[in-house]
Amino acid sequence: MKAVTKAKGVGIGSAPTRSGRSHRRRDGVSGRPRKGRCCRIGRGQAAADRLKLAAEGRGRGERMRRVVVKARIVKLRLGSKGADAHLRYLPRDGTDREGEKGRLYGSETDAADGRAFLERGREDRHQFRFIVAPEDGDRLSDLRAFTRDVMKQMEDDLGTKLDWVAVDHFNTGHPHSHVVVRGKDETGNDLIIAQDYITDGVRLRAQDLATLELGPETDLELRSKLTAEISAERFTRIDRAMLAEAGDGNLDLRPETGQVRADFDRTLRIGRLQRLARYGLAAESEPGVWKLYGQLEPTLRELGERGDIVKAINRALKARGEERALESYSLHGEEAKTRIVGRVIDKRLTDELGERLSLVVDGVDGRVHHVALGSEAMANTAKEASIGSIVEIAPAPAGPRPADRNIAQLAGASGEYRPSVHRIIAEIGRVRVPGGDFDAYVESHVRRLEALRRAGIVERIDADHWRLPADFEARAADYDAQRRGWVTLRVLSNLDLETQIDANGATWLDREMTSSNRAPIVRAGFGAEVDRAMKQRRETLVEMGHARRTPDHVIRAPGDLVSRLEQSEVERVGKSMAADKQTPFKMRAEGERVSGVFTGTTSLVSGKYAIIENAYEFTLVPWRPVMDERLGRQISGVVRESGISWDFTRVRGIGI
Repeated sequence: MKAVTKAKGVGIGSAPTRSGRSHRRRDGVSGRPRKGRCCRIGRGQAAADRLKLAAEGRGRGERMRRVVVKARIVKLRLGSKGADAHLRYLPRDGTDREGEKGRLYGSETDAADGRAFLERGREDRHQFRFIVAPEDGDRLSDLRAFTRDVMKQMEDDLGTKLDWVAVDHFNTGHPHSHVVVRGKDETGNDLIIAQDYITDGVRLRAQDLATLELGPETDLELRSKLTAEISAERFTRIDRAMLAEAGDGNLDLRPETGQVRADFDRTLRIGRLQRLARYGLAAESEPGVWKLYGQLEPTLRELGERGDIVKAINRALKARGEERALESYSLHGEEAKTRIVGRVIDKRLTDELGERLSLVVDGVDGRVHHVALGSEAMANTAKEASIGSIVEIAPAPAGPRPADRNIAQLAGASGEYRPSVHRIIAEIGRVRVPGGDFDAYVESHVRRLEALRRAGIVERIDADHWRLPADFEARAADYDAQRRGWVTLRVLSNLDLETQIDANGATWLDREMTSSNRAPIVRAGFGAEVDRAMKQRRETLVEMGHARRTPDHVIRAPGDLVSRLEQSEVERVGKSMAADKQTPFKMRAEGERVSGVFTGTTSLVSGKYAIIENAYEFTLVPWRPVMDERLGRQISGVVRESGISWDFTRVRGIGI
């Protein structure tokens, strides 16, 4: 028989083992031995040592209230908006006790200015993010006051005032506070906090304060909490304790010789193991001896994350007064294998200490989808997708772009690409050019090279000479994957269906009705709403004169319906803006050059449009995300059938 670990009274929480020594920290988490002195550098080390010494000296009758503290030190890149995104999504809807939008607060105000906080920290090298979650947070009289007390204790321990903001969340079963601390001390120098204080000091301070208000945790309370963990579909303290004891994966829970009364810890474990056996994560190899399988922890953590996502979907539907069957939920992680079109009903942080976002989308296919956006570029796009927006999420294209293949093929073994040569080859008919527009065709390849140059992948020798690395296509594909993740996100409309029905412009409903690539609609959930809205929109188009009803009562619209509606709206809005600006408005025709300063944007029914102004007039053109980097600057491009072909390349002088 294989050797097995004889389980002792393991002392989950702070209960001692039979040998009288506790092998676990008082919060039920095994401590990691840390070597070296790097963890002791920074403010708060002396306080952390004192707090840990005091915790080790407490007796069983002084069991502290458990507080979970998660922390992350975030390095801030110059120009990155990650810190902005994190702070923007923390005070989201349904986070306070009344279900209203959460509010940022600080040490002395209940209405902190998040924008001002971000501006103060714009030059900071890093920031600290904490989640403070008292296990009995629902019993605290005032979570906000508790968090302020924790931060005041931190300031005393670190010997400096802290610049911080926080928000309380009550939208889960465990109320908790998110705290963001600037990486500067009160003198303006970089704030360096000892790793020991971040790991243990903050938690022990919070536990002291929770215990001071609620009193020490009683045996009855601990038993009740641990009993509830037996059936939990997540990784629990019981699981952690068993894994720590079963070094070889085997756990002996047979009673001691002469034992008459049942042992509570043993009863907990057997109950939990029986639950794990249903999941295929444990098995009883012989009476009283259990085998724990290696995938136990990752599987339970995944189950816990799945449970959190399902709860988030349920909350989003409940806020809309809806309820759906669990079978209609689709959880995609960071990879969507099929195209999803639907309405955004919730946006949440995938990692509440980070910036990565997830969207909950009520699809036209009758299902509710949860998709994690795994890159900063996707998170930036998600800013445009407000709650109620209609979006498209699709699998990211695999492999290199067609433009990258064209460039690599022309460069050949020499690794030298010349736009002038590319144009000559296109003109003699060796490549197919859409619309025969050779300038736009070559310019699109140059724009791609400019983006790759900024990423450090290619080198620009001069305007007509580029140098490529040997693994150009692979590196370009990796660059795209890192920027967009495994999915692409596109905002189709920021207007709700009711507004689109009567709108005087090109709506998403119009585009779907005339599209040959329409997403299949299932008459359930949002799909049923879309089907009903399309019927009403057709009637509206007939009343407006943009569609006609045939003798057999079928409504037909012209093939160029969308372009007609777009042009009509742009011309109407442009003339209205001209009266306000006292500047002439000019509609641009295909083939004309657009040149001027990009001064801002305006949202129309037909979409978001950029305002381009010069000394004589202004025009409205379809907006693209890449344009935001050039706000207030001169840009130029040519109107094409498919949109504007922008020239964003830099013109440099000789010798630069």
